[in-house]
Amino acid sequence: MKVEIWSEIACPWCGLGSHRLDRAVERFEHSGHVEVIHRSFPLGSGLPEDRTLSAREFVLAKYGVLPGQAGVPDIEGMAAAEGLAPYRVLDNRVGNTDLAHEFLAHASAEGKNGEAWNMIFRAYFGKAESIFTLDDLLGFSDKLGLDREQTRQVLADRRYRRQVQEDAHQAQRLGATGAPFTVIDGRHAVPGAQGTDALLGLLRTAWNETRPVAVAPGGDAPACGPDGCAVPTRP
Repeated sequence: MKVEIWSEIACPWCGLGSHRLDRAVERFEHSGHVEVIHRSFPLGSGLPEDRTLSAREFVLAKYGVLPGQAGVPDIEGMAAAEGLAPYRVLDNRVGNTDLAHEFLAHASAEGKNGEAWNMIFRAYFGKAESIFTLDDLLGFSDKLGLDREQTRQVLADRRYRRQVQEDAHQAQRLGATGAPFTVIDGRHAVPGAQGTDALLGLLRTAWNETRPVAVAPGGDAPACGPDGCAVPTRP
């Protein structure tokens, strides 16, 4: 069963949503038959490519309020309650993530989809590491065991730019207006950072819809059919 999740790598709800999906798959009775595929939904293309901004100042300027204030959800606290700690949101930096998404597409093409996405999420939210520059991404390339010079050339050529854009367009065609956006088995699409229990329920629903019920041998157990009811013989 295929599960696809579209994310913006610098979106705190996406990092939390990815964590929740992992927990749901771990609890799923048929987890060995689930393939999780991460896809790109860039949201920071309008930000400058040559510098980063304080996340605290960026959020305050855009929304006029910070998480945890005036009824706005405390994402860091929620993440900590679910086993993600530290989870750095307000003390982080934000910037243009297009190149990071192209790096993730390259890593995916090299068979490192889940490993690469999880590494970037952990680095960005867990350690507040920069993920925006070519040098940053080459460092992640080394950690993943990718060829450094090949990665440099791929990113310099912007070889995966169109694929990243197509990823986002595909999600929009499926109904996504933001990230995260999860599609289970090609039929069940859910927006936002759904809770672990909700995702687990969807996994079970999708599995049951496509797998026939196995009928165990009934032996001599009495039953009724079109021709009438069987009458058990007396011992």
